[in-house]
Amino acid sequence: MAFAVSSLPIEPFAPLFALDDAALAERGAMRVVADARFAFPCRVTLDDAEPGERLILLNYEHQAADTPFRSAHAIYVREAATGATATTDALPPALRRRLLSLRAFDAAGMLRDADVVEGAVAEPVIARMLADPAIAYLHAHYARPGCYAARIDRTEG
Repeated sequence: MAFAVSSLPIEPFAPLFALDDAALAERGAMRVVADARFAFPCRVTLDDAEPGERLILLNYEHQAADTPFRSAHAIYVREAATGATATTDALPPALRRRLLSLRAFDAAGMLRDADVVEGAVAEPVIARMLADPAIAYLHAHYARPGCYAARIDRTEG
């Protein structure tokens, strides 16, 4: 089953980098500096920030469906991010190197399936979920902290 992984767009987040710490705090966000490798996964680049890179940590509503599964969680966005990232039939670096919780939703935003899998071997689980015609899209979450990582959609191919 062919699939595409999509990041969040940079546009809603770009203005945050011009704000001072007090203005960020008013929005429930904060500026952070990566202090370790593979610890700050950006939801726009779908890769980890390098030590020393600046990011914004904020709450983001990734599942806006008007269902009991509506959801928001903390995400990182790198200051160096310039545009959305997409991959086809492969997981991007930040997802490949982590344990993932894959959540399958129908068109109404109801959860229909879920699984936990190492990112490096997640493709068969993604294919199984997307083979179900009742599934409209998947959300990948980083399983240990539980935060949203990316959206996965079926593609022609």
